[in-house]
Amino acid sequence: MNKKSEILAPAGSQQALKAAVLCGADAVYLGVEALNARRSAENFTLENLAGTVRYCHSRGVKVYLTLNTLINDSEISTAYNIIKCACAAGIDALILQDLLTVDIVKKAAPDLPMHASTQMSVGTLGGIELLASLGFRRAVLPRELSRKEIEYLCENSPIELEMFVHGALCMCVSGQCYFSAMLGSRSGNRGACAQPCRLPFSADGSGSCDLSLKDLSLIEHLGELENMGIASFKIEGRMKRPEYVAAAVCVCRDELNKKDDTQLRNDLQSVFSRTGFTDGYFTGRTGKDMFGTRRKEDVVSAAPVLSRLAGLYEKEKPKFAVDFEFTAKRNNNVSLGAECGSFAVCAESDFVPREALNKPLTHQSAENQLSKTGGTQFYIGKIKCDIDEGVNVPVSVINNLRRDALDLIEDKICEGVRKECGAYSPSVIHQKAEGLKIICRFADEEQIPENTDGIDEIILPMHSIKTRYCCSAEMPRVFFGRENETIEKLDEIKKLGVKTVWAGTPDGISAAKKAGLDFSAGLGTNIFNSVSAKAYKALGAEKLLLSAELTLAQIKNMSLPAESGVFVYGRLPLMITRNCPIKNKKTCAQCGRSSFLTDRKGITFPVVCSSGFSEILNSKPVYMADRLDEIKNAGFIMLYFTTETKREAAEIISAYRSGKSPTGEFTRGLLYRGVE
Repeated sequence: MNKKSEILAPAGSQQALKAAVLCGADAVYLGVEALNARRSAENFTLENLAGTVRYCHSRGVKVYLTLNTLINDSEISTAYNIIKCACAAGIDALILQDLLTVDIVKKAAPDLPMHASTQMSVGTLGGIELLASLGFRRAVLPRELSRKEIEYLCENSPIELEMFVHGALCMCVSGQCYFSAMLGSRSGNRGACAQPCRLPFSADGSGSCDLSLKDLSLIEHLGELENMGIASFKIEGRMKRPEYVAAAVCVCRDELNKKDDTQLRNDLQSVFSRTGFTDGYFTGRTGKDMFGTRRKEDVVSAAPVLSRLAGLYEKEKPKFAVDFEFTAKRNNNVSLGAECGSFAVCAESDFVPREALNKPLTHQSAENQLSKTGGTQFYIGKIKCDIDEGVNVPVSVINNLRRDALDLIEDKICEGVRKECGAYSPSVIHQKAEGLKIICRFADEEQIPENTDGIDEIILPMHSIKTRYCCSAEMPRVFFGRENETIEKLDEIKKLGVKTVWAGTPDGISAAKKAGLDFSAGLGTNIFNSVSAKAYKALGAEKLLLSAELTLAQIKNMSLPAESGVFVYGRLPLMITRNCPIKNKKTCAQCGRSSFLTDRKGITFPVVCSSGFSEILNSKPVYMADRLDEIKNAGFIMLYFTTETKREAAEIISAYRSGKSPTGEFTRGLLYRGVE
């Protein structure tokens, strides 16, 4: 029999936390003021974290702390301090993205469970197995998976699986978006996404929003997902109001209890939606129907339902039965024993019963006072009283005993949740690189110039390698549902002489290893600090392409393996999507696998498709040929060719050999301005 699935609710504020807990969530996830993927939420502080955890644990609710952003070298001590405070507070698990945080937990707090954030872009069994080998106990699945793909992973996963079942749906696969970073230095990988995908980006120049998806809702499928074995149903929404949290938790609970409250379901849509909801990825019905925007009518529909939804969490709903045994004997202090489940405590007063001058204390009057547990998480089970006749005990003494006993029970419930955290000192690799090698990634063989002198390595997309060619292969960053097919293709190109592949996610690394190929860590691995660089080397990476969101100054000050490199030319892929935005306006035949989106300023962004996914490229290429002398502490530079012709590729390579100044439109990327 499958284990009961938990309802995991967002807590972006104290009020949202209260709404989640009082409406019946089994667990909440929240962040503190730094290093979490919703930095604009109200969030919590390290000072109030312990109290927050106590409030939840005393009501039987688990707390997961989000530490799910990329972390730079200057923030290592901050990350460690958050983990140390999480241990002291009794956090039930950390939700992580960066391998730096994995290193801290394994060395300083090995008893603290780790959950792999959806930001790690893991959606294959091999990727999940790799996470398990790193010590993760749970993986959060990508939102883009189909019913069949989820079922397969549930049947075979060595660790628990969690998935989003309601809330905002990003156009890009989580962890692979650089759109907000490139357009305005607000990195989604750093918790500062400006949500440019909600703005007009149209496939036909009409001003439509062809990157904006409706909100996800799989609530009607919860029973099926529970039967599959999904451990946790996650509700998105740490930026949303508490009424939304209350409605989402209650509707999920109703669904699992096979209760249909039409009014509440309508209220959930009213409080927040983007032209309704979608289950398109799960059901395989992708396309135009999945797209939607936040319209005026969506906004105004919230006001009439807010007070009704706020009523869902106005009052504490008692969860635990407590049995009392009250004792008031002459010449002895008054006491109150309490039992709650397996917990037993005894509260004792300094007061000794006195002879009653008027009304003596009766069993009934004592029970009346002891029964007043309203506003707490407890309700009264049995009450036994042992009271000497003719004595009196003030009501205030009985009330204080009741409060003290309930506090002691709460202490017992929360006892033992704290975890030890030892010291942490980052261990890194520092090797001096000997010159800058040039590595070129081409879109296909036809794009490769005749003269490849000075190029130290050529990379071709895996699926474009048809003949025996001396090159490395670039794996698709995302190949959900195609793991076996991908490994078979790797076996094919291995026979053509390919020895090394460039992988962008744990999925790719696992597939490369299964195919018996060496790998390098490429675009998508988001190597943002010295510790994660070492971690990828420990996994077996030959070369490391550093994150395109790092500045040259940050790279200069990192401790890196000699084989680390920098993205210095090309249209950086800003998004990878499973639902092609071009299909909103064109068929695949009309597109010819190469089209573009136009923003509200008339700027165009190429869209290229392969392996069942679409990539949106930046409008301008990064160009650094005239500033190569400013790149310090790197062993190679990456020239990433996408839409260029063979002639253009040759000219650019020549420019990088000679240090030529740029012509035409270009960008320096994030190498100087960096990201928030």
